[in-house]
Amino acid sequence: MKGVIALAALALLAGCSNLNMFSNQAEPQDTWTAWACDSQAKVFWRFADASRSQVDVRLGGSDKLYRLKQEPAASGVLYSNDQLAFHTKGEEGLVYWVATDDLIGRGCKAP
Repeated sequence: MKGVIALAALALLAGCSNLNMFSNQAEPQDTWTAWACDSQAKVFWRFADASRSQVDVRLGGSDKLYRLKQEPAASGVLYSNDQLAFHTKGEEGLVYWVATDDLIGRGCKAP
């Protein structure tokens, strides 16, 4: 009986080694995409995970990082948290403060 249990444990471990369970898919990319908005605001963003369901956003030269999660949107892709929203459609987007709906910039795109 002990031999069967040991064999089953070995098979389980061998199967798990192929899954790469210890990789960190939440690890962000090293490269930031820089966009300039019509308001002259600068937005730096990158996908925060492999599924592209989260983005990291920095505004201007700030070191403050906002982690935004994908939300339902009528068109394009909307990422937000309780502070900031980043809405992209095609190769451009807009950024605004969630609580006040104050626009930071629209027409944001690569310069």
